[in-house]
Amino acid sequence: MSPSPRQLFSTVTEDHELVLSIEPLTVPEPGPDEIVVQVQASPINPSDLGVLVGPADLSTARRGELNGHPALIASLHAAARHFAAGRVGAKLSVGNEGAGVVVAAGSSDSAQALIGKTVTAVGGAMYRTHRVLHARQALSLPDGAAAAEGASLFVNPMTVQAFLETMQNEGHKAIVHTAAASNLGQMLAKHCSKEGVPLVAIVRRETQRTLLEGLGVPQVVDSSTETFFEDLVQALVASEATLCFDAIGGGDMANIVLTAMEVALKRRGIPADLYGAPVHKQVYQYGRLDTGPTKLTPAYGMYWGVGGWLLTPRLGSLGHKRTLQMRRYAIEERNGIFASRYARTVGLDDLLDPDTLRAIDRKATDAKVLVDPSLTR
Repeated sequence: MSPSPRQLFSTVTEDHELVLSIEPLTVPEPGPDEIVVQVQASPINPSDLGVLVGPADLSTARRGELNGHPALIASLHAAARHFAAGRVGAKLSVGNEGAGVVVAAGSSDSAQALIGKTVTAVGGAMYRTHRVLHARQALSLPDGAAAAEGASLFVNPMTVQAFLETMQNEGHKAIVHTAAASNLGQMLAKHCSKEGVPLVAIVRRETQRTLLEGLGVPQVVDSSTETFFEDLVQALVASEATLCFDAIGGGDMANIVLTAMEVALKRRGIPADLYGAPVHKQVYQYGRLDTGPTKLTPAYGMYWGVGGWLLTPRLGSLGHKRTLQMRRYAIEERNGIFASRYARTVGLDDLLDPDTLRAIDRKATDAKVLVDPSLTR
């Protein structure tokens, strides 16, 4: 099998260090319903970064070895040691999703049908040259489609579609989204535009406002301006949004959004009682760009909620049939609504380069990185 099978691990040691190592991979023969995918493209999503380098202080990153294998070593942030304690000694694989060519398959008809196909796949552990998966975890891309087109067709596209499912199922009319110029945020803007769902996008720079307005978002507010709160209230009045998906998590953004929602409800003429305007306001945190505590104040009555939002259980509640429809729609729109742009493509070896890893960890807008495990130095 070519290239020589390799895999990347992320390990926390007892010495309060994080170690990324590249080690040989033994690829087993696939079972009857399994396939072997030669991975050619796997994105670095924020959720991947959390496993890859989350607790590490990358200013201390340096090259090294682990049991004779090439490695990158970095000290843990002191504040992260407690949270990383459960990882000590565990070699974690990285990479939630990806795409590549099926080079071997088991005997079942569903597995054999994928031989030679370029597939988009989800199943974790994709930062490796070869991945054994159940056939149902992969879907064929159209003939001639490159692996890069299918690399990011699960985490972000399925999240965007599930956001709208949550909105509809919980009786909301519109969505507020923070950190809205991200790759996911741009997909959400295009999907909401197509589906006719009002969207309030919160950004932090004028260039991001311009980007989203170019995608057809009429309500874009800049959190860096002095008029941010009033601008947000006006956008909430216009959109009637009472649901927010928050990628920031920590700090006071959730509090600001809930406060603005309450003000907007009153401006719309919704009468309030002792417990505030009797309309439920909900903030779901699906990311932690700010790892500090979430700050809340008693400024919006009692008709509100703040909670976590995870994709996997949401898809579980939708069922297999609906989830499969969503995955197929993601493939259909792979070069449209759900297109991903990548600033660069790196190999596994590049992830052991301190400067490369620090650049990836900055999470800048339009700086999404693709991993091609088949690349070698």
